[in-house]
Amino acid sequence: MKTVLWTSRARDDLRSIRDFIAEDSPQVATVVVGRILSATERIAAFPESGRYVPEFESRNLREIILRPYRVVYRLVGSSQVHILTIHHGARLFPTSL
Repeated sequence: MKTVLWTSRARDDLRSIRDFIAEDSPQVATVVVGRILSATERIAAFPESGRYVPEFESRNLREIILRPYRVVYRLVGSSQVHILTIHHGARLFPTSL
């Protein structure tokens, strides 16, 4: 089992998602955030289960899709996973992570 660490960018992304959805429905915001957190817990157990990020050529950069979001993470050594960003699929993907 790998240790999952969140970058400040990823924490800010999650907070922004929660706040945006909560404007219309706090209950839905709680469900969406819960789904994202559950997915990142699964990454700890199965870090190589995510697909390679098609915009980059790195084998250590992976993502899981939780429509409409992309949870992008990096495999770091043999013991860590860094959650880099949670990106809305309708937006342009960042060119650097």
